[in-house]
Amino acid sequence: MDVGTQHMAKLEPFLLMSKAAKGAAAAKLVQDATAAPGVFVFAELLEQPNVQELAGHEQHDRFYSLLQLFSYKTYSDYLQYKDALPSLNEAQITKLKQLTIVTLAQDSRILPYEQLLSVLEMPTIRELEDLIIDAIYLDIVRGKLDQREQQFEVEYTMGRDLEPGKVEQLLVSLQNWASTTSAILATLDEKLSQISGRTASSKKARDIYEKQYQVTLKEVVDKQKEQRNANKQPVYSGKTGLTPAGIAERDRQQERERRAREEAEREREREKQKEAEEDKDRMDVDEPADTKGKGRKTSGSDSSQGQQRKRNRV
Repeated sequence: MDVGTQHMAKLEPFLLMSKAAKGAAAAKLVQDATAAPGVFVFAELLEQPNVQELAGHEQHDRFYSLLQLFSYKTYSDYLQYKDALPSLNEAQITKLKQLTIVTLAQDSRILPYEQLLSVLEMPTIRELEDLIIDAIYLDIVRGKLDQREQQFEVEYTMGRDLEPGKVEQLLVSLQNWASTTSAILATLDEKLSQISGRTASSKKARDIYEKQYQVTLKEVVDKQKEQRNANKQPVYSGKTGLTPAGIAERDRQQERERRAREEAEREREREKQKEAEEDKDRMDVDEPADTKGKGRKTSGSDSSQGQQRKRNRV
């Protein structure tokens, strides 16, 4: 059950009783309805014929004004016309103050404590917060109490009855709102069209830029390839058709052969030197003290034999 239906259900018993209540009974009915817990809408009761008759009754017209007060007026109005109204009990005063908070919340989403204390004539902040908390539990207003900022932040309010003549004002306000909304929507459509046009132009410009970028990039890459090819060392094109690795292996083989020849040559030189030393040693040992006769012949023979051995080795 939504809030409006719930409030109408609380008023229903008084609507039924108003069909048979006249004069003082109707006045008593108004007094009971305005004090009853949970009853916060009174327009349907105000329209009942027996209640309407109270407006022309000299003795009970005050109760018709009382019902108008609870229907769409505030606690400030009660203070202003207090002498022309019936006296209110504690329950009626509390309800009227809660309905006043609803009216103020319809005009502003932030209600400072200072304003509420003044309008509702509340002596302390604690009593004011208790009043607001009770209204929240009754689901006629919703919000948050901000004690640090000393304010009531409104999130939702119930709708109160409209005062006669306010319907026309409300229609004018709605028409103005509709006109303003239409103008805003037209402006938004125009802005969206402009944005769409700029988006299309921007996309076309990006496509052209991307195409030129790719062309330039390809030219740069091609130039880099040409430069690398120009700086590249020429490939060996000898008759052997060897690869660079084969050429390197061939050079190493030639170097090994050269070293082997040099080593063989050095070995031959060492052999020759060694033989020369051996021949010299033999000549020193075999030569006699007397250099005449047979000794000389023998020396000649030995020399011939040594030369023969050298020829044979060579």
